Amino acid sequence: MDSQKTSRSLIKATVISLLIAIVSLLLFILPAEYNIDPTGIGGELGLTVFNEEPSQTSTMVSKAGQQDSVILTVPAGKGIEYKLAMQKHAKASYEWTTDGGSLYVDLHGEPTGDTTGYFESYTIATVTEMKGSFTAPFAGSHGWYWKNKSDRDIQVQLIFNGEYAIEGLK
Repeated sequence: MDSQKTSRSLIKATVISLLIAIVSLLLFILPAEYNIDPTGIGGELGLTVFNEEPSQTSTMVSKAGQQDSVILTVPAGKGIEYKLAMQKHAKASYEWTTDGGSLYVDLHGEPTGDTTGYFESYTIATVTEMKGSFTAPFAGSHGWYWKNKSDRDIQVQLIFNGEYAIEGLK
């Protein structure tokens, strides 16, 4: 009789493990890894942000040692914004340069869920290039606003790496 109880216990444990694996697959793994969210819970938990389509970028999610880059055009007399979604205390390094013209730049962040319009600027300058790093002081959208005050379009090459998900042009 003991071997029969052992067999039932083993089958019960196997079935429970299988159910846990299926639930984990549906709720967490598929949304985070493949942007497949059959229950909608992955989106509510913020897991699908890791698989959003990038805008003119070489990769979607960066991890340590991986580098992303993008070439953007800032139209004459206009501004553009390029953003990264970052968790609190996440780090990013960056370097950008223009094809010759100076741009006004504001590197800043906006907290997740804020509806007041609050943002925190980390660097403000008018330059042709910039290199640095920052640690996100809060979870949210962090990135660069460039304004072209000239009468010709200016291209920016942005190279960056760190702990983020790419939001792209805003």
